[in-house]
Amino acid sequence: MLKKITSYTFVLVGLILLNSCKKEYESIQSIDDTKIKGYISRNNITDAIEDPDKTGFYYQIKTQGTGELFKTTDSVLYSVSVKSLLSGTDYYTTPSITNLGTYVGYASSFSYATTNGSVGFALPALRKVLQTLKPGGVARILLPSYLAFGKNGATLLNVPSNENIEFTLTTYPEKSQRLLDDRRIREFLQSKGLTATKDASTGVYYSVTDAGTGTAIELTSTLKAKYTGRKLDGNVFDSSTDGTFSTTLLQVISGWEVLKNFKKGAKVRLFIPSTEAYGTAGSSTGTIPANACLDFDIEVVDVTN
Repeated sequence: MLKKITSYTFVLVGLILLNSCKKEYESIQSIDDTKIKGYISRNNITDAIEDPDKTGFYYQIKTQGTGELFKTTDSVLYSVSVKSLLSGTDYYTTPSITNLGTYVGYASSFSYATTNGSVGFALPALRKVLQTLKPGGVARILLPSYLAFGKNGATLLNVPSNENIEFTLTTYPEKSQRLLDDRRIREFLQSKGLTATKDASTGVYYSVTDAGTGTAIELTSTLKAKYTGRKLDGNVFDSSTDGTFSTTLLQVISGWEVLKNFKKGAKVRLFIPSTEAYGTAGSSTGTIPANACLDFDIEVVDVTN
């Protein structure tokens, strides 16, 4: 005869099944935390700081910066890099010709626009870590997947599902875009061995091959011009060299207004800060990123007043 199954047997089987389910469905929070702690231990990162609110991220201050700690009301200019914490695969780095910027109190997300769409995720850790830095400071944020791109990953950045992220934050010492633009242009000129004059009212730098001898240029003048526009990395984003391009200075980016100092026949190279170009939005086509300084060669073929 079969032995009678006791209630004790049912309880024992139930406990085994329950423990099995717990192991099978271990939370992503627990899995990620184990991976990050293992990474910290293997790499002997003794200065890693756990988020005081225990949300799951850790951070490491690489460079403190100088001055006073960022406050929520401060403007901050910064760049980032995004890579896999465990494999080291690089997913994104802010191009050197541009930067991100916001008020510290609003720095709760990361987004990156592409010609095919945009990538973004909520990132409260960014705001928290910024407030531990001073201008010019650098920090690494070790993000569990559920505080980064989650189970969906990010197709446009090739980030897979449930990827733990190393998010490096580099702040600039300048607190205004105009000052950062000015430094970028000066460093560009120095690196190329170029000399240029700074226009005091706009911050545009210009070098003159020919000041022109014809009709004086006014804001409302109709100009015909040849031009080539480049970003500071040397990449051409627009060009018209057949002399048919027609405009007034009121119809183009404000950096071109420096041309009113010249005459028909002028040949000028302009180094334009982003604040006098496409600003924080960048161009509508996506060819010029936000906060990018521009480099134009311009020849004024004709002027009509």
